[in-house]
Amino acid sequence: KLRIPVIDHWWQTETGWAICADPVGLELFPVKPGSATKPAPGYDVQILDEEGNQVPPRQTGSIAVKLPLPPGTLATLWNDDEGYRRGYLTRYPGFYLTGDGGFKDEDGYLHVMGRIDDVINVAGHRLSTGAMEEVLAAHPDVAECAVIGVADQLKGEVPVGLVVLKAGVQRPDAEVATELVQRVRDRIGPVAFFKTAAVVKRLPKTRSGKILRGTMRKMADGIDFKTPATIEDPAALEDIRGSFARLGYPRKSV
Repeated sequence: KLRIPVIDHWWQTETGWAICADPVGLELFPVKPGSATKPAPGYDVQILDEEGNQVPPRQTGSIAVKLPLPPGTLATLWNDDEGYRRGYLTRYPGFYLTGDGGFKDEDGYLHVMGRIDDVINVAGHRLSTGAMEEVLAAHPDVAECAVIGVADQLKGEVPVGLVVLKAGVQRPDAEVATELVQRVRDRIGPVAFFKTAAVVKRLPKTRSGKILRGTMRKMADGIDFKTPATIEDPAALEDIRGSFARLGYPRKSV
């Protein structure tokens, strides 16, 4: 109605400027919702599999940038050259590892699905929790959501979805949760083994709005963790702890 396009860009603190962008003012590419459009000049962005090979369009892999990086990007870490090499350059020789996963479509548009460590291993199948979150977020009653992988003796990991409902939704939580489970099964398939979704009051976040998925994962697995100093509201973690307890987490047998 406003006739104003919503334009996504994608960058990192380490790069200092956009890795992928839609160059408004030069030539506006057609907007694809959920995509950061195409690599900016100077960036050779590639999607790599575990062996470092490029993958075909729409296949998810690690997002890496072929070296050298363009001007204005990080050259090292302060007083930690070895940490820089270990964290960014050794996984795929000749590439900068962004730490994000995603895919390119047939038009070369980049779709960032989430952090690499948000990929979980369910019975030998590598699955993106970001893809599951997209399915949950598309439900008309869901305001925001998070999917984490929790330890499972049989499957290795299984996904658990946590959702916050939109204001004014009066439906039973269990009814919404059942619909969410079915949605993931329909859109991604039984291989996702998505069987648990819970409605929560709020999700724990940092003051900048980042959802604390790693902290929630440790909580569900019964692993000790430190409350991040940047957390917006520590009480949100206690809310999630109660939700996990009602779901039976952490599992004593894991």
